[in-house]
Amino acid sequence: MTVAVIGLGYVGLTISVFLAKHGIKIYGVEKDPLKIEKIRKGISPISEPGVDELLREALRAGLLRVISSLEEAKDADIFFICVGTPSRKDGSIDLRYVESAAEELGETLRGTKKYRLIVVRSTVTPGTTRNVVGKKIEKISGLKIGEDFGLVMNPEFLKEGEALRDVEEPSRIVIGEYDKKSGDVLEMFYRKIYGAKTTIFRTSLENAELIKYANNAFLATKISFINTIANICELVPGCDVVEVSRALGLDPRISPRFLRAGLGYGGSCFPKDVKAIIAFARERGYEPILLEAVDEVNEKQPFKAVEICRKTLGELKNKKIAILGLAFKPNTDDIRNAVSLKIINKLIHEGASVVVYDPKAMDKVRKVFGDSIKYASNSRECIRNADCAIIVTEWEEFRTLKPEDFIELMKQPFVIDGRRIYDVKLFAQKGITIKAIGRN
Repeated sequence: MTVAVIGLGYVGLTISVFLAKHGIKIYGVEKDPLKIEKIRKGISPISEPGVDELLREALRAGLLRVISSLEEAKDADIFFICVGTPSRKDGSIDLRYVESAAEELGETLRGTKKYRLIVVRSTVTPGTTRNVVGKKIEKISGLKIGEDFGLVMNPEFLKEGEALRDVEEPSRIVIGEYDKKSGDVLEMFYRKIYGAKTTIFRTSLENAELIKYANNAFLATKISFINTIANICELVPGCDVVEVSRALGLDPRISPRFLRAGLGYGGSCFPKDVKAIIAFARERGYEPILLEAVDEVNEKQPFKAVEICRKTLGELKNKKIAILGLAFKPNTDDIRNAVSLKIINKLIHEGASVVVYDPKAMDKVRKVFGDSIKYASNSRECIRNADCAIIVTEWEEFRTLKPEDFIELMKQPFVIDGRRIYDVKLFAQKGITIKAIGRN
């Protein structure tokens, strides 16, 4: 069986190299010429553990062919749509790339007689797979859904930094099907890879689309919830959100996952998807006040770090502030909707001198801020002579910094632990002024 993957971003490239590992021939369809050039050379354009190695193996084995035109992949049996779905200014979903992929698929399939399966893996609002993708392909190709080609919505649940592990050992596979035949074809495809052990949940196209949004919105809700509790903890002597969340997580109905307080969530999914489902609901006359609150809490949370900084140092003009961590999470270079960007912008606005360091995301941040901030080559250089150090991303490298490092290198040892990676009592005993999110 041959598969065409349309869009070689975090999802598309990860899925491509995984399927190639299982001996499946892949057409990787990508429009960005720079990305195509890198991938063909065996260089992953995304920073994702394990992808580089699998990419080089797929190319050596001749199982991955990177192309710019879908026409070259017209003999594929299954087409995965993995293009981006960014937000518009009002938060609603921008479907331009999905529509473009559907139009090109319609052109490619016109006049063909072999049954093909179209699988939407992009995150799209309910109704998109049926009414946008399906109808566009039907109109342009002259083919009929359910007879000439199948249609499935198959949402992905990959976490950046752990994407390969998630695709190798999925917690479940959701198949939203136009008809039974479409679902059967995709389930058979997955069973050959995963066997009988993986749970496959089959449902309607619209349910599958909403499941993805519900999944991300629920996880985002847990984060905003525990950050709200953290903000309350800071008002009460003796309270520490780490202890509160630890006890909460022991309840099997709740679980400890996504109950780590901090400076808010970022990345390519949670902020975009929460805003998109809010806009989707409003367009239909429903005000989703719970999700609006989740989004509002998250928008404000990063500025807690600047507020704490100002309360301790006073006016921030000309103060040297070290930012440790730029990527939205560890083990990636992705800065989309990163908390760090909001904090840096606010500090610049208040006249601070900002120096930053991240193990992977420096080049991307340099493209955003240019010469308006300074860039350190390592964490020790970043905090040297700083008035304050803010931990924004919980990279393992930052955990190795000891109290003595901050005392020795900083102008005054003042740390804002925005991700709760340090032993607050130990740091305080050593004479460091340390402010931790969620602790009075």
